Amino acid sequence: MTISTSSTWTGMVPVDDTALAVTDTGGPGIPVIYLNGQFATQGYWRRVIAELGADFRHISYDERARGRKSKRSADYSFEAAVRDVDAVLAARGVDQAMVVGWSYGAVVGAHWANRNPERALGVVLVDGAFPSDWLDEAIEQRIRKLFRRLNLFMPLLRPTGLTPRMNAEQMANSNIELGRLSRASELGPVLDAIAVPVRYVVASGASLGSRGDEQEKIRADLDTTIARNPHIRIAAKVTSNHGAILKKDFRAVAEAVREVAAPHQKHDRQSV
Repeated sequence: MTISTSSTWTGMVPVDDTALAVTDTGGPGIPVIYLNGQFATQGYWRRVIAELGADFRHISYDERARGRKSKRSADYSFEAAVRDVDAVLAARGVDQAMVVGWSYGAVVGAHWANRNPERALGVVLVDGAFPSDWLDEAIEQRIRKLFRRLNLFMPLLRPTGLTPRMNAEQMANSNIELGRLSRASELGPVLDAIAVPVRYVVASGASLGSRGDEQEKIRADLDTTIARNPHIRIAAKVTSNHGAILKKDFRAVAEAVREVAAPHQKHDRQSV
């Protein structure tokens, strides 16, 4: 199914010292805001959005210095990323929304839902927001080395919007901050406090920078959180890896969104 473009709005939303490129399909459906991977763009969601169709109002955006249009900033912190969710929703006149986040965006979505219990209609977390103590000094140095290497060719791709307009240190610092926020002692209480339906779609195999079964061990740490919070469940464990999940298993992600949205859609029909 394709989305009608007749009511779609695209534009720039000012926030702090920057501005974000936003797309809002409009319509009367349940608003869903999509939160990207750490250095990804809103285009990664196109298959999920097409699969869900016009029953939902789809709001996506490119984070600071991501994509071709979002502007640079002096602040690429996690807290800035959470503030950006509020800024985009406010600019589009949306008070309550479902949150769907992939990778880094999953952690942002979990924090936003925890802080906004009256506004979050539900949460779908795509291969991210696993409370795990995966970051240590050796991995931190590996991250810095990886981004120094990537920065050799990333500038060539920046005009296309495929890589962020951030330097190697900024990207490494963002990834390391994510590792610290993902520790069980940090992320665990955030997930424990969420009181709306949360569905995980979990990938298989490795992700960029991981080795061997590191990523699968991180995913397994989710089990203790599920045991503590009855609102949280795994909707699907899919065969694609972290980087390919939105491309190859978009239907599983869309099905998780429908599952979380179903009670709200039923209520809306009964209210008519």
